Amino acid sequence: MNNGLVNAIIAYIMWGVLPLYWKLFDDVPAGEILSHRVVWSFVFMGILVAVQRRWGDMKRVAASRSLILSLTASGLLIALNWLIFIWAVNNGHVVETSLGYYLNPLLNVLLAVVFLREKPNRGQWLAIAIAGAAVLVIAIDYGRFPWVALSLAVSFGLYGLAKKKIAQDASVGLLSETAVVLPIALGYWIYLAAAGKTTAWTLPAPMFIELLLSGVVTALPLLFFARAAARMTLSTLGFVQYIGPTIMLLLSIFVFKESVSPVLLIGFALIWTALVVYTTASIRSAKLARAS
Repeated sequence: MNNGLVNAIIAYIMWGVLPLYWKLFDDVPAGEILSHRVVWSFVFMGILVAVQRRWGDMKRVAASRSLILSLTASGLLIALNWLIFIWAVNNGHVVETSLGYYLNPLLNVLLAVVFLREKPNRGQWLAIAIAGAAVLVIAIDYGRFPWVALSLAVSFGLYGLAKKKIAQDASVGLLSETAVVLPIALGYWIYLAAAGKTTAWTLPAPMFIELLLSGVVTALPLLFFARAAARMTLSTLGFVQYIGPTIMLLLSIFVFKESVSPVLLIGFALIWTALVVYTTASIRSAKLARAS
């Protein structure tokens, strides 16, 4: 559990600062950025698996139809999440991306109760209720249907559920997921080249090198997340996730200068209250379990 918590914190800090990285490519369409993200993630993970000498595990994955189907689902879900996130950041919706990842822990708890039969205690349910009220306040104040936020929450929530269901090493699992969407990314490269619409390949050399590093930037937090997901309950993992959107919200206010209302700040305070309540209830529950 402690090891899982450390991995989760590292992953969510990395994700929290990612808008700073994607903002470097404002002039590149989101779909093209996504295709490079997939290709270079596959390359990086291929090198990592080779160094780890895990190709035997890849052969076992290829021989399992159920694993291939599960990894296909998780690969498509994370690719969809990447696409929405990149588009939102580069089109001035960092606040809404933050809202999406605030929604995600609530969805995680719902998915955990329905599909994994996890049972939150009273204190945890109270935290969920406080967080739900906060998200409702934020959504109403936002003034329009937050489709970006909901899409991010649903896609990443289902991805987290899929990772809980797949008993697979983090490196091998991520390489398999990127392999699933690799043909789509390469096909998109071919389409862009044929239509004369490539943007990334005309970037200045330093910026193109930064784009090549998207494989590392993408893979590292996912590796930490996969290790955390294997060691923590889905509902607890979801609440640790508040680290990421909090960093995004702060970036949107102080770096990207997006408008933030006082009501949004109240919602932010409520969410952190929920996090404190949830953490306290979880610690007490763990102590009681050890005592018995």
